[in-house]
Amino acid sequence: MAPGEKASSIERKPTVLLVDDEPQIIEFLRMGFEYEGFSVFTAANGHEALRAVKAERPDIVILDVMLPGVDGLEVALHIRKAHDTAIIMLTARDEVDDRIAGLDRGADDYVTKPFAFKELMARVRAVMRRQGKALGDLLAFQGITLNRGTRVVRRDEREIELTPREFDLLEFFLMHPRQVLTRDAILARVWGYNYVGDDNVIEVYVRHLREKLGDHPPQLLQTVRGVGYVLRGSS
Repeated sequence: MAPGEKASSIERKPTVLLVDDEPQIIEFLRMGFEYEGFSVFTAANGHEALRAVKAERPDIVILDVMLPGVDGLEVALHIRKAHDTAIIMLTARDEVDDRIAGLDRGADDYVTKPFAFKELMARVRAVMRRQGKALGDLLAFQGITLNRGTRVVRRDEREIELTPREFDLLEFFLMHPRQVLTRDAILARVWGYNYVGDDNVIEVYVRHLREKLGDHPPQLLQTVRGVGYVLRGSS
């Protein structure tokens, strides 16, 4: 560093512990949280989860209820006795008694499988906000601003009306400017891990975004043939 030059401040990445015995769920969540800027730790059972919470002290735990050995409800109870870590529980059952059991053991929120990652992230942001660890709500790039809290999008002060899916897609691009996002990553993050339709749906929504952003010919949102898309804009 040159004399007199100030180092830019670096904020610690938020940390998440993912606890689930289904590898597909873990990988889906890992990819999503890493794209969201989290440092990710994982555990496949209750014992691993308790050791990881003690060693890593994550900001939030995404905890499946149905775990081998020590189940998620007991894990939540043990975590809450010793730590103030936020807990969101995942369950395949949507019974009121199940949700109450988790909340009574210290969980902050509950998400039912199957779920869209955007819903989980909205709950993560809300829980962390309540704990004074708010994630940034405003994303901006090349004259585009997107506010996650108000869901208002503007380009050069012009407000742009987007559908919920268009908003989620633009949000994903804005989170990773100048980074090529693969079609698989886009599908998993925006459409969800259980999406089974045609991936040509991405092209349709990218075209809608280009039209609404006035990106013709495409300079802002560019196609990387055979790979995916990149939010690049002018250099």
